[in-house]
Amino acid sequence: MAGPLRDERRPVTASAIRRVAVIGGGWAGLAAAVRACSLDHQVSLFEMAPQLGGRARSVTHDGQTLDNGQHILIGAYRDTLALMRQVGVDPDAVLHRQPLTLCYPDGSGLRLPPGPALPAFARGVLGWRDLPWRDRLGLLVLAARWRLQGFRCPPAMTVAELARRCPPQAYRELIEPLCVAALNTPAEQASAQVLLTVLRDALFGAPGAADLLLPRAPLDALLPTAAQQWLRAHGAQVSLGQRVMQMSLSGEGVNIDGETFDHAIVATPPGEAARLLAALAPDWSRDAAAFSYQPIITAWLRAPQARWPQPMMALRADGLRPAQFGFDLGALGGQAGTFALVVSGAAAWVDAGTEATRTALLHQWEEAFPTTRHGPAEWLASRTEKRATFACKPLLQRAPARVHARVTVAGDHVQGPYPATLEGAVRSGLAAAEALAG
Repeated sequence: MAGPLRDERRPVTASAIRRVAVIGGGWAGLAAAVRACSLDHQVSLFEMAPQLGGRARSVTHDGQTLDNGQHILIGAYRDTLALMRQVGVDPDAVLHRQPLTLCYPDGSGLRLPPGPALPAFARGVLGWRDLPWRDRLGLLVLAARWRLQGFRCPPAMTVAELARRCPPQAYRELIEPLCVAALNTPAEQASAQVLLTVLRDALFGAPGAADLLLPRAPLDALLPTAAQQWLRAHGAQVSLGQRVMQMSLSGEGVNIDGETFDHAIVATPPGEAARLLAALAPDWSRDAAAFSYQPIITAWLRAPQARWPQPMMALRADGLRPAQFGFDLGALGGQAGTFALVVSGAAAWVDAGTEATRTALLHQWEEAFPTTRHGPAEWLASRTEKRATFACKPLLQRAPARVHARVTVAGDHVQGPYPATLEGAVRSGLAAAEALAG
């Protein structure tokens, strides 16, 4: 969920038509390819998988279309929404928009009203009925202190340290869920500065910046399918199932598997980028290869009798309860009675094993949604993305986007103030393409 994000770019005019190779067809690569085409460059996109979308794509299970993970967008994702519109996707048609709501199955939780950010946050906290008055005021004082400090803190500070003065219930039911949703890293390990940056631009940004945008269409329909059609219609070459094996510099440009381009944008995951750039930029490759990661587990269940008051529910997670969020896919355009449970920052549960995680999730479901009210739940499938995002820890050294005058890297992992989000990926792709005119 999270992310940025202020737009400080200036309009760019291409200085010359160039042959541009974009390596990687995730959201960063798609953004780079579309932007490069818009600047009238000749674009060739290479994707080693049989489909576009990277870590945010649709998959098929037993004839049913599911996403490889339950992604959330927010109103602050201005560039992602603009890119969707550019390739012909109407965000209002494929996304369910609602004010930020962290409601639990027992009806408790925070609900922000619509409107300007600061008054909406204050009204939401003051209206948090199951939070004692003293704690509501304490949370508002803490938020005001962060704002007065310019949303800055010591770079080595963790989220848990940042929120040590937060009322315990507000910490458990607001700060921890927001941290793991935005950074996919447990609060005890997560960068406080990155979370503060997210809070600044989302919770305290423009009106609607904190709104939840929940996909009510498969992820492929949000961007990858339309972007592929748009690129081909604008003269780009899109090659699927083609892994780039070698990249080197020559006097004429960048040689990619025997073909010469004026510029290359490497929009692959860090490990693949480190392999491609090992000879060209060994120091960059070493830093990229040293990243640590956090997994995400998504489990799908079927409970035909279950009905939720909200399409997205917060869940109380701890050492016995893995999932932090659940989604009613039937309320979001999917098959009725199908639900997704999401375990972010899931390293401990990956270590525990698939069977232990499955048992714990089913117990968590039964506790939150008792069979007596919602009927039994049937396990459908689960998916573990072991390298879903980089671990967003304090003092993390992220590799720069510029590797060489002819080679730029794009992806949510390059240097920047934000965690691994779709918006971060899109922005890096746009910036990499705009650098072609530099």
